[in-house]
Amino acid sequence: MANSNNKKVAVTAGLRGASWRPERMLEPFSSTPCPLLTEDGQGALGVLFSRGGERKVVFIMHPRELVVTHYLVPDVLDAGWACWVQGARSIGNDLRLEHEFALYDVAAGMRRLREMGFETIVQLGNSGGAGLFAFYNQQALCAPQQRITHTPAGRATRFDSADLVPADGIALVSPHPGQGVLLMNALDPSVDDEADPFSTQAELDPFSEANGFRLPPDSSRYSASFIERYRAAQRRRVARIDAYARHLVEQRQAARQRLKSGGSRADKALASHGPIFQVWRTDADLRCWDTSLDPSDRYVGSLWGSDPFISNLGSVGFGRTVTPESWLSTWSGLSSNASMARCAGAIEQPTLLIEYTGDNCVFPADADAIYEAIPATRKERYRARGNHHGQALDEGEVSGQLIAGEHLGRWLQDTF
Repeated sequence: MANSNNKKVAVTAGLRGASWRPERMLEPFSSTPCPLLTEDGQGALGVLFSRGGERKVVFIMHPRELVVTHYLVPDVLDAGWACWVQGARSIGNDLRLEHEFALYDVAAGMRRLREMGFETIVQLGNSGGAGLFAFYNQQALCAPQQRITHTPAGRATRFDSADLVPADGIALVSPHPGQGVLLMNALDPSVDDEADPFSTQAELDPFSEANGFRLPPDSSRYSASFIERYRAAQRRRVARIDAYARHLVEQRQAARQRLKSGGSRADKALASHGPIFQVWRTDADLRCWDTSLDPSDRYVGSLWGSDPFISNLGSVGFGRTVTPESWLSTWSGLSSNASMARCAGAIEQPTLLIEYTGDNCVFPADADAIYEAIPATRKERYRARGNHHGQALDEGEVSGQLIAGEHLGRWLQDTF
């Protein structure tokens, strides 16, 4: 239901909002850090929370963050389960994040949990963790010879020989459609020149009053024709960046081939170069500024706040600095393998989906599409009022995090 109060704006739902409240962890518990070595020789870190004697465990992971103090850890422990929270190999550094290799990180955690004697493992994907676990699950359930052989940039995955232990259940909390689709939906397509962050095609400018924009806290109102042109232009911009990324990869590979037959100093330099580029203006999802689109309880604004000029042009934002490989694998809505649209259809285990009704990152139609794509015969879906991290939308309200935790705890106990 649309929020009738259009004079309130979204507040930034940063990492702090994803943490538990200290009073929720007053019962005795142990936390054990566990270094991991992946099959491809990289390091990662997991932390096991336990009250002792558990044989069932919830595995929480995000591809870009180590959410050790995730707000659902207390609920997992209260349900009588242990909780494993893990980081990927390059925590906080999504510059080089390739989702294919993050699957090796997930696999290392899954093997460690089996080695510890856990009989039941449920993967809990929160936000971007949903796409990561859906991708892992898809590949884990594939016959080895049918798994993805190369990343979108052409690097061999070697999944055919990887030990990918499947999970027994999957929980999805505020799951967005995947990092790439999320970015494509938020990409500002009015950018006319990727080398100039200020270049703008006026007819596609989402923050022009002529196109329907209104300054928050007022909601913008975009016409159907503008929305159609805008979304088509977003796909064109992604395709343009994809082509540039592939050009950089092919240029380097060609230089490496030339080196095999001698080559030159210039070839050596080009073959060794690891290009990095910036992607500006990535906070322009029309649904954030026009709350009549796919209406919900959300307030005007995005995950980054209510000032689109700061979030769209500032230094902090999704996919702001990338390599060709990380762009194609993680941030491209056209090329990434780690999208819910591509992977949700492989989820056959018991599944829980929890969405927040005031989310400025996951919209009702997104959650509908994800849930409908999951073929599991045992699946449940719940809604709780809150923002992307389940924080209360209004002062005095019960936190959506608590409601989500109650649903999770009951589902764990009843299902397993």
